[in-house]
Amino acid sequence: MQYKRSARVGDQIKKDVANIIMLELKDPRLGLITINSVELSDDLRYARVFYTVFGDEKVKKESQKGLDSAKSFIQRELAKRIRIKRIPEITFKYDQTIEKASRIDHLLNQIQNESKLKDE
Repeated sequence: MQYKRSARVGDQIKKDVANIIMLELKDPRLGLITINSVELSDDLRYARVFYTVFGDEKVKKESQKGLDSAKSFIQRELAKRIRIKRIPEITFKYDQTIEKASRIDHLLNQIQNESKLKDE
């Protein structure tokens, strides 16, 4: 099965952005950031980089500000590493998947506990 070019380039962007953030950015606003995924448009012009960060709401907001201010630097570094005609315009989005999954798990456990209490 062949993968779409946008998926292959997206995987490479994910690896490179993670390395740039980890090794080259020295912004104190950036917390413990993990790059989860990259959604790339089929024409390779736009990339949404989804990340998570360890910490409270303040840390999330500061990390978003740090990533937004480093966006042009990250794009320049990507241009040096990836050989494609046009480097995609990057936007950073906080990935809420883990928080949503945790909330669903909590609700399911609550329902299960209530069901056990009714059975007793």
